Formats: sequence, C-alpha cells, structure tokens
Amino acid sequence: MSRSTQSSFGTGKLLRAALYAVLILFAVYYLLPLFVMLVNSVKTLDEIRGGNMMSFPEVFTFEPWLTAWSEAQIGVEPTGLKPYFINSIMMVVPAVAISTGLGALNGYVLTKWRFPGDKIIFGLMLFACFIPFQIVLIPMARVLGMIGLAGTTGGLVLVHVVYGLGFTTLFFRNYYAAFPDELIKAAKMDGAGFWRTFTRILLPSSGPIIVVTVIWQFTNIWNDFLFGASFADFDSMPMTVALNNLVSSSTGVKEYNVHFAGAVLAALPTLIVYIVSGRYFVRGLMAGAVKG
Repeated sequence: MSRSTQSSFGTGKLLRAALYAVLILFAVYYLLPLFVMLVNSVKTLDEIRGGNMMSFPEVFTFEPWLTAWSEAQIGVEPTGLKPYFINSIMMVVPAVAISTGLGALNGYVLTKWRFPGDKIIFGLMLFACFIPFQIVLIPMARVLGMIGLAGTTGGLVLVHVVYGLGFTTLFFRNYYAAFPDELIKAAKMDGAGFWRTFTRILLPSSGPIIVVTVIWQFTNIWNDFLFGASFADFDSMPMTVALNNLVSSSTGVKEYNVHFAGAVLAALPTLIVYIVSGRYFVRGLMAGAVKG
C-alpha cells in the first residue's frame, strides 16, 4: 500500500470518528430531558428537593408512577391520568384508522382514476397541510356545535381526521404515483372495478406507506394539545390536557416526581411506536412517500 493511500485511509478514519463523536453528542443532548424525567420519576420528593436532578436515585420507588396513574388530583376527583389515557386511546385509534383509510382512497383516486380538476383538488388538499392550527379553531368550533359533537370524543376524532386528511392524501398519492398504470389497466380488462382494484391490487402493496401514515398520524394526534384544550370537555379530555392540568393546577406541595412520572406516561405510547416501528417509517419514506 502506497504512502498516499495510507494517508487518505487514515484521514477517512479520523473524519468518520469525528462524525460519530458529533452524532453521539447530539444524541446525548437530545435524550437528556428523557433521562431527567426518568430518573426523577423514581425518586422520593425529599431527594429531588435536595438538588442534583441529574443523579441516579438513592431510594428507588414506583410510588410516583402509581400516584400519577390512579391517585393524582387533576379535576374534582383524585382519578389520576388513567381515565384521560383511555380518552386519548378512544380518540387516537379511530382518528388514525379513518384518516389513513380516506387518505389511501384519495391517493388512489388522484393517481389512477384521473378526472377533470384532479390536480386542482390535490393542490387544495396539499394547501391544507400548511394551514396553522389556530386558523381552524373558530370555524371548527362552530361546525362541531352545529352537528352536536362539541365537547365529545367523537368531535375530536372528526377534527383530527379533517386536519390530517391533507397529509395522508399526500403520502398515499405520492406512493401510488410510482405504481405502473399497466397493472390498473390489466385489472380493468379482467373485469375488476373501482373497489376490487383498490382492495386487491393497491392496498395489499401499501404496507410501507401505511406504516408511515399511521406513525405520523398517531404521533400528531396523541401529542396534540390545542385541539384537546379547545374542543374537549372534562369527560373527553385527552392525556396531554390532563397532564397540563396536573402540573399547573396542583395546590400545596408540588410533587415533582409525580409530574415527571405523568410526563413519561404521556410520552410512552409514542416512544413505543417509534421504537417498534421506527425502521419501517424510514423504509416507507424511502419507498416513495416523498417522491413525485
């Protein structure tokens, strides 16, 4: 091996080591808040008051988690976060399923069943992705009141489906645009109609983009605070709003360990989704979700 080759090889190793060091530094910085929440959620309150929130607990306890889940004073009754966690599940699951299904159907129509004005409609739906949350609050509140869904979990489901439909349509439209039109034409020649072509050809091949859409919608809907605070009443309040009430409306002693435990409980579902399905999210994006 020549001296120049050895020098370039050594330089490449140094650059790679420097790159990994920078990435590790950013990862540590990004994960630091999660570490602080985790270690302080299993400490006693006296230990937290003693300072040094970065240290590991001297006395390990799950009592703050139990309190945050079932005993913390959020409203009139000390119910903990459990009922609001259930509210979020009842809101997220149908909202994700409906918006994903409608997005797949819209993407199919806009790519394989062209009609006059389809590009204009797609442009308007794409424009909806950039509308700020705050602009739709008053019109959405008016509509929910008119149809009798104000302050209900069903109303929150409708809000998230409508607001997320632009994103889900964009994902599926760009994914289906890469499908060869010859497959659709062959299916039509074999007698397959609109629904049969969709359910037998496109939908079974949509696994990667379905994963992308579900993760995107689940994360956005679960973490939403503004719509929950604006359109829910006490019985339909989602997890994020309940967590805010737990932290801001506590009276007397501030139970910081309980607050940290509640924050981790609120973030746990999205963390699990990303840990389990994160690699499929990247694969789905690479498979065509951002093409076209």
